[in-house]
Amino acid sequence: MTPSAVSPPVTNPQALQGDGLGCHSGKEEMLAAARAAGKSETLEQYAKDYPKGPHDQPQSMCPAFGSLRVGLRMRRTATILSGSACCVYGLTFTSHFYGARRSVGYVPFNSETLVTGKLFEDIREAVYKLADPAHYDAIVITNLCVPTASGVPLQLLPKEINGVRIIGIDVPGFGVPTHAEAKDVLAGAMLKYARTEAEQGPVQAPRGGKSAKPTVTLLGEMFPADPVGIGMMLDPLGLAAGPVVPTREWRELYAALDCVAVAAIHPFYTASIREFEAAGRSIVASAPVGYDGTEAWLQAIGGAANVAQDRIDAAKNRILPAIKGALSKMPIKGRITLSGYEGSELLVARLLIESGADVRYVGTACPRTPWSEPDRVWLESKGVAVQYRASLEQDLQAMQEFQPDLAIGTTPVVQKAKELTIPALYFTNLISARPLMGPAGAGSLAQVVNAALANKARFNEMKDFFGDVGSGHNAGVWEGMPVDRPEFRDHYKKHVIKLEKKKKAEEMI
Repeated sequence: MTPSAVSPPVTNPQALQGDGLGCHSGKEEMLAAARAAGKSETLEQYAKDYPKGPHDQPQSMCPAFGSLRVGLRMRRTATILSGSACCVYGLTFTSHFYGARRSVGYVPFNSETLVTGKLFEDIREAVYKLADPAHYDAIVITNLCVPTASGVPLQLLPKEINGVRIIGIDVPGFGVPTHAEAKDVLAGAMLKYARTEAEQGPVQAPRGGKSAKPTVTLLGEMFPADPVGIGMMLDPLGLAAGPVVPTREWRELYAALDCVAVAAIHPFYTASIREFEAAGRSIVASAPVGYDGTEAWLQAIGGAANVAQDRIDAAKNRILPAIKGALSKMPIKGRITLSGYEGSELLVARLLIESGADVRYVGTACPRTPWSEPDRVWLESKGVAVQYRASLEQDLQAMQEFQPDLAIGTTPVVQKAKELTIPALYFTNLISARPLMGPAGAGSLAQVVNAALANKARFNEMKDFFGDVGSGHNAGVWEGMPVDRPEFRDHYKKHVIKLEKKKKAEEMI
C-alpha cells in the first residue's frame, strides 16, 4: 500500500499568528482558529467531557504529557507527535522520566507546510513508513496546539495500514484541561477502536489467557500493588480483577471490555466510561479505600455483578476487620491540607481521615463527575472543603486559612509551605506512589505522613538560623551585602498603576 495523493483541505493560517511555530498567540485565538478549521466537533466533545472551572483551567503541565505517557507504556505501540519543536522537545522528557526506552516520532513543520496541507502529507508518509506489523500493533499520532488550531485532519488517515491500527488524536492545551484527562483522550480512542473490532468478530485473547471468573476492569493508573490487593478483595465475591485501563498492550483492551463491571477508581475517565457503557457495562464509583470506602465499594461491586448478599456480607466480614486493625495500628495525628492533579486526591483524603488525621481541605485539578460523588459526600460530611478544578491560588489560600501541620500538594504548594515553615509532601511522588486500597493501603501513608509531621521543629530551627536570607530583597546571588530599596518598588508600583489607567482609558475610547 502507498499513500494517497489526495490532499486535505487547506488548513487555517490563523494558527500561524505570532511566531508561527508556537502556541504563543493566546488560548482564545487558538480556540477560534481551531473551530474555524473544522475542529468544532472535537472541541465541543472535550468541553462536555472535561468541563472547566470558573477560573478557566488549572495551572498544570502540557496535557499531552498524559496521553504521551499512556502510549509509551504500551507494548508494540509507536508514538508520533505533530507540534511545535519546543513543545515536542519538552514532551520527550516524559519518555526519559518514565524510562520508556523508546523513541518518540516527530513530524516537523514550517509555515508553508502547515498552510498548504503538506504537513498532513508528511504525517501520512511517516505513518506508512512506520506501519510494520512485525513491530507494532498500533501507531498513535497526536496533534498538539498549532496543528489542532490549523485543522490538520488526522481523521483522514487510514484506520489501519498493513494490519497496524492508526489512532489519531488532538490534545491541545486550549481544549484538554489537564494531563490526567489527556490520558482519557487516548484510552477512550483506543477502547472505541477495540470495541468496534470486537463487535466485528473474534479478537486476541489476553496474554495470560481468559479469566475463569467474571472480571472487574479497573479504570485509572494506580500503584502496582493495588490491582493485586483489589483482586484479593474480589475473590470472596467470586470475581477477579481485570485489566487496568490505560492498558499495557492492545489485546488487554478486549479483556477490559469483556468484564462484568468497571470500577472507576479514578473518576475523570469520561470518554473511556462512554465506551464501556456503549458495551453495556456497569460503572461503579469510588474505590475500596479505608473502612467505610471498602464496605460501600464491595456492596456496589457485588450489586453490579449480581452477587448474592450473603456472599457480599461474607467478603466484608473477611476484609473489613483487617482494615480496621491496620488503621488503628498506624494512627495519624495532625491537621492536613491536601491538593494534587492525579485524580486520587479525594481517595487519599478519605484514607487520611480514617487514619485519624484532621483534613480540612482537598483540592483536585480534575473536574466534578458522578463517579467521585460518594467521596465528595463522605468528605463533606466530615467537614472537609472539597474544591474541584482547584487553582494554585485556591490551594495556597486554603493553606493560609487552615494553618495545617502538614501540607500535601503540588510542587509550588510544597515550596510555599516550606517557606512558611510548614512541613510538606509532594503528592505525586510521595503519596500517590503508595498502595491505597484495602488492608495494604490502610497503613501505607502513616509512616511517611507521621515522619513529615514530626519535622516541624526542624523547620523552625532552620528558619531561626537562616532568617530572611534568600527571600525578598535578599533573594539571588550577591557579591556584597544586599540593600533593600523600598523607594524603587514604590516608584515601579506607581508606574504600573499609571499604565493600567492609561490602558483602561484607551479601551473606553
